[in-house]
Amino acid sequence: AAIRPSCPPPQISSPRPAPSPSPSPHSHFLESTTMGASAATGMQMVAARPCIPACQRMLGSKSVVSAFGRALSTRTGFASCVKTASAGPLISVSHKRFAVRAMSQGAVQGLPIDLRGKRAFIAGVADDNGYGWAIAKALAAAGAEILVGTWVPALNIFETSLRRGKFDESRKLPDGSLMEITKVYPLDAVFDSLEDVPEDVKANKRYAGSSKWTVKEVAETVKDDFGSIDILVHSLANGPEVTKPLLETSRSGYLAAVSASSYSFISLLQHFLPIMNPGGASISLTYIASERTIPGYGGGMSSAKAALESDTRVLAFEAGRKGKIRVNTISAGPLGSRAAKAIGFIEKMIEYSYVNAPLQKELLAEEVGNAAAFLVSPLASAITGSTVYVDNGLNTMALAVDSPTLST
Repeated sequence: AAIRPSCPPPQISSPRPAPSPSPSPHSHFLESTTMGASAATGMQMVAARPCIPACQRMLGSKSVVSAFGRALSTRTGFASCVKTASAGPLISVSHKRFAVRAMSQGAVQGLPIDLRGKRAFIAGVADDNGYGWAIAKALAAAGAEILVGTWVPALNIFETSLRRGKFDESRKLPDGSLMEITKVYPLDAVFDSLEDVPEDVKANKRYAGSSKWTVKEVAETVKDDFGSIDILVHSLANGPEVTKPLLETSRSGYLAAVSASSYSFISLLQHFLPIMNPGGASISLTYIASERTIPGYGGGMSSAKAALESDTRVLAFEAGRKGKIRVNTISAGPLGSRAAKAIGFIEKMIEYSYVNAPLQKELLAEEVGNAAAFLVSPLASAITGSTVYVDNGLNTMALAVDSPTLST
């Protein structure tokens, strides 16, 4: 049986239509929300003064109710329980709910990924079709300033393509504007400082005309140019013997893969940490070969990815304690980027993923970019030391559904 209230029912003010909110440049990143979440946008409950004794019976004394009401209205935008919002069941004339009126036309509804005022350095962007580029776009769409580190031999081609507008179509953000890259830095993350560079590399004509491209020098230059950064992204890997089985991989090939693909992340964080603002975040990119056997993904690359994931956990502790920096890695599914084609069978991996993953769809680079934007945002403020899978769920499968064994 329904319990009758001990005071007269509240008189409900007539609902007013909510004004249409202005389009948001961050709408691409909005999450669907409940009424409680939308309260943060300035929505306010509109109702007559409720029965105070009812609030007191539910929440305690008048002082407690008042404190609760003040905190609630301050944090969420709801009116205080004591003044205008009923603490009991929501009741309206026709739909048993209070009318809700938008109090701010310019408010963003939902949980926006807001990186305005943040500066990101993304190491490993050399074209417009890889995960590094997608991450740069996602961070830019959320409002971050973008700095890019490009492999020295690819620097001229990359800058020329940017200047001539060859990337303009892929630079388009959800709001129609173009992603702006504030500065492109030459970078070879295999070398920590100039003293580590061998003479043959210094004399290489592909490095001619570029300077200050070791990790230490780039970090120092960024500090001189901008003072600090908030976000560090490691989006680079290389294995000179990636097409060789592990049993046939040389020591130098193995160590080169680990140096370029995993230690480079340690080096970047080591040299950039002093100029990262507390509360910042760093992410890298890994692959399921770190924990599952992928025949053909050789040359020590699977070992390098396993090291990267282990280092992520250790660095999360050390960077978290030393600089209040979060460290995570994204295990991304196969993508037909130019870099991935060096493996030699990336198209087959994409087809395999489409057929066998729980979500039977193409994996888009922007999906990895969106996950990265979330991980470096305040919405992920308690997430660190994690490997986050963005692969349509392929990592969960222990048996290929297209296996001939299942058809017999």
